[in-house]
Amino acid sequence: MIRVAVVGYGNIGRYAVQAVQAAPDLELAGVVRRSAAESLPELAQVPVVREVGDLGHVDVAILAVPTRSVPAMAEEYVALGINTVDSFDLHGDPLLAYRREIGEKAKAQGAVSVLAAGWDPGSDSIIRALLEIMAPQGLTFTNFGPGMSMGHSVAVKALPGVKDALSMTMPAGAGVHRRLVYVEPEPGADFANIQALIKADPYFQHDETHVYQVESVAKLKDVGHGVLLERRGTSGLTGNQSFKWEMRINNPALTAQIMVASARASMKQKPGSYTLLEIPLVDYFSGDSDELIRRLV
Repeated sequence: MIRVAVVGYGNIGRYAVQAVQAAPDLELAGVVRRSAAESLPELAQVPVVREVGDLGHVDVAILAVPTRSVPAMAEEYVALGINTVDSFDLHGDPLLAYRREIGEKAKAQGAVSVLAAGWDPGSDSIIRALLEIMAPQGLTFTNFGPGMSMGHSVAVKALPGVKDALSMTMPAGAGVHRRLVYVEPEPGADFANIQALIKADPYFQHDETHVYQVESVAKLKDVGHGVLLERRGTSGLTGNQSFKWEMRINNPALTAQIMVASARASMKQKPGSYTLLEIPLVDYFSGDSDELIRRLV
């Protein structure tokens, strides 16, 4: 059995606990959270601690924390020789820089860090790669939503003067998106200042963003989301190849499930850092690989 600790108990952490408990080859070592003394009925039989060392031996830590907290926390855990899995959700250069830095530290400690193990980046990255294999020349459009973006919502909630926030992603087609941000300010906060901070944030500065002040964000929340991936391209010299991949999901539940599968996969890799694209698909499964090939191939 692989002993797994879930670090953080927000939207993703709650579902990660359930997914670990449902896995035949994983054992929930416990939950690490700042408010360890808080009693939650669903964790009555689960060790809840402030420090991972209080859980005894841990093979993998699922870092169910905001993206901007991930690099420092991953470094802390790999320094202990514990594998990490996160859902770091910034694409491009920030992801490459983080992959390089944590990879060096993980190798030095004999640990594995699986990063960007959500659904985008994450499972969608695998689908995009598959579509490009099928049609090497062409264009792929990733159309998110409509639905709640957890990463964007968390980024807004971290801003000064914000009591609560919800960021909705609205697809405009051809990979273009609008961000509708609903903000519940702290009493006395300057909404105009909050609005300016949101539009200047890297999460929002490249998209058309509309910010609205509301009395209660809780009345608006829905964790549903989705994606439509489209590619048109050429296979060999044959054009007009058209592919679509679509899903409608519970956002944190799917993210947690992918992280849990990645925790299993981390135990089969050499020390270093990996995105989902770099791990053999068979490694995400429990059970016998021959049976998987018989069933899926």
